[in-house]
Amino acid sequence: MITPRSPFCPEKEILKADILVEALPFMQAYRDKTILIKFGGSAMDDPELVRHLMRDIVVLEAMGLNPVVVHGGGKAISKAMKEAGLEATFVNGLRVTTEEAINIVESTLSGSINPGLVEMMRDWGGKAVGIPGTSVFVGEKIRERDAEGKPVDIGRVGRVIGCLLPRIEEALSLQLTPIISPLARELGTSQSLNVNADLAAAALARELKPVKLIYISDVPGLLRDPADPTTIIKSINRREAFQLIDEGVISGGMIPKVKSAVDALNAGVRKVHFIDGRLPHTLLMEIFTSEGIGTEIVREQR
Repeated sequence: MITPRSPFCPEKEILKADILVEALPFMQAYRDKTILIKFGGSAMDDPELVRHLMRDIVVLEAMGLNPVVVHGGGKAISKAMKEAGLEATFVNGLRVTTEEAINIVESTLSGSINPGLVEMMRDWGGKAVGIPGTSVFVGEKIRERDAEGKPVDIGRVGRVIGCLLPRIEEALSLQLTPIISPLARELGTSQSLNVNADLAAAALARELKPVKLIYISDVPGLLRDPADPTTIIKSINRREAFQLIDEGVISGGMIPKVKSAVDALNAGVRKVHFIDGRLPHTLLMEIFTSEGIGTEIVREQR
């Protein structure tokens, strides 16, 4: 930091300028590059946090980066189903999605949450376009089994088997931020499928090949002790990620997230990050500071 020559020198303003200087090499490195951002979970519960996150994405736009957003909306879907008199049930962590439920899922994600996020970005002076996931993700139904190994019909729930990039590429060419809902079009039937937003983002990353895939959720990152946020793991490579899974450090719902992150790295994504969306400016701190704020998974350790 530059030492003020005068006692009247505005130190706070100098500190702000120092922050911009620290960000300079990152702005240069990522200008015109695509950053894929997925956010959901409790990070979407607080409207103010969401508004501020969308403002930070507008900052990325203004700095010349190309953000692409895939959003979740599980709690909003559960609320809408309850209001419609439908009980939310899950099998192996997947929401059972009946013919009636898929209409609610689709209207909540693509008809409510998605345009709301687009409007927030525009409120901050950003340029965004909402894209229904059914225009991007091609899927197939998931076949689940219960604890006894018997087949269970979970309805219109799918996995992404391919991505159609033209609408995303068109939006980026027009300097618009694509905001995409986690829905897929079933191959063969063209019916809508409810898909896991984390896995949809990873599937998109494999084909879009952004420089970064960033998961924003309600956890600080990968923790050696889930009960102690000070045990955050700052950086690991692909091999170490699987070691942590074998050791049980990474467990439960984080396992498919981390495995999908490694798949994205194998396909050409440079880095995958897990950061806490409950903190202000967490996205900017991860991208534009040397220390970062969450966990990064890289191909090989630096």
